[in-house]
Amino acid sequence: MGFRDIQGNQIDPIDHTRKILANNPTVDIHVGTDSQSIAKHTRYTTVIAYRYGNRGVHYILKKSGMPKIKDLWTRLWKETEMSIDVAEWINQALDVRAEIDMDYNEDENFKSNKLVNASRGWANSLGYKVNIKPHGQIATRAADYHCK
Repeated sequence: MGFRDIQGNQIDPIDHTRKILANNPTVDIHVGTDSQSIAKHTRYTTVIAYRYGNRGVHYILKKSGMPKIKDLWTRLWKETEMSIDVAEWINQALDVRAEIDMDYNEDENFKSNKLVNASRGWANSLGYKVNIKPHGQIATRAADYHCK
């Protein structure tokens, strides 16, 4: 599926997650996607983050791109789709429910607020816990870092 570690080595996310869970059964798994439109392209980065309680986090990521998406709703909705697709893939392969981090803001002063109800509702209907700004953004912070 094209995931890599931060050194650029290819990683099979299912095998990687399986190994982590075998050694750390209480690890929290977060999935999140961020996007940036730059010049004529829109870049997406999806992250699977593994949080070891208070002992730290590590993550793997996947970058993809496409021609520039000019419509904000469409670009941000694609973030939701990509995160849910990865979370569902992990759930089906390993019967593990990741948390989904969404890079949207509950504050109505932000444009991304328009997607909060629809995106969170879809993910919640599938049984996922959703984290939205300003709450626990683990995966989307890493995705944001790698999108720039």
